Amino acid sequence: MPSQRRMRALLYIALAGFITLLFFTSRARHAQEPDPRSIQDFYHKTKSAMEGSRIGGGSRRGQTVVGTQKVEFDEDDAIVAKAMQERLRKAEQMAKSNANAKAPNKPDDPEAVVGVGSSAHGQNHLGKGDSVETEEHHAILEELRSILKKSPIIIFSKSYCPYSKKAKSLLLGDYQIDPAPYVVELDQHPLGPGIQAELGDRTGRKTVPNILVGGISIGGSDDIAKLDQEKTLIEKIMSLAGKRLTVTKHSKST
Repeated sequence: MPSQRRMRALLYIALAGFITLLFFTSRARHAQEPDPRSIQDFYHKTKSAMEGSRIGGGSRRGQTVVGTQKVEFDEDDAIVAKAMQERLRKAEQMAKSNANAKAPNKPDDPEAVVGVGSSAHGQNHLGKGDSVETEEHHAILEELRSILKKSPIIIFSKSYCPYSKKAKSLLLGDYQIDPAPYVVELDQHPLGPGIQAELGDRTGRKTVPNILVGGISIGGSDDIAKLDQEKTLIEKIMSLAGKRLTVTKHSKST
């Protein structure tokens, strides 16, 4: 009849082989789509079975059954069992990590998502990511293009601004310009604030009046008044507009 020590050794070998077989069988079954819950269930069932086989609660000795033989085990057996449980726990954690790494639906990091793709241009250009702002900016650009086609000279003004009134008086009253300058009163235009902001970005001039000739800003009221005093305003306009218009100054009656 085999000794108890030999029976214990056989028990350990059989138990270890059984656990290893179940574990790798479970992993092979779920290799394509790992399910950490199955490994976790396997771990808890094995742990419960090992703990349930003990007799005598916290005693240093107990018995288990192998075939028809009752085999005693002592505290050394409990240490071995604990070590096996620890290996199972580590195997479970490794399986979970592998499953998470292979998960096809793992969401992207918001930081990585965040500024990637079709929204990037609108965010970088406007400082905002919503489509409403992008559509509004598109409307502003389209309106500005349309305005610049109205005449070689565009006066961006505000109806209540005294400097704008002075500039309009000079260009529309003291000079004969054909085709006539086109005036945009930004305070009365539905897209006025956006157009003014876009002009500020493009020309560096954020105030009114802003006078554009051939799409290039020649400044505001004081700038054209200075050119008029120096008798170089017509030359400046013609150099930018070319043959698209004619400019003459009205002679003042004495």
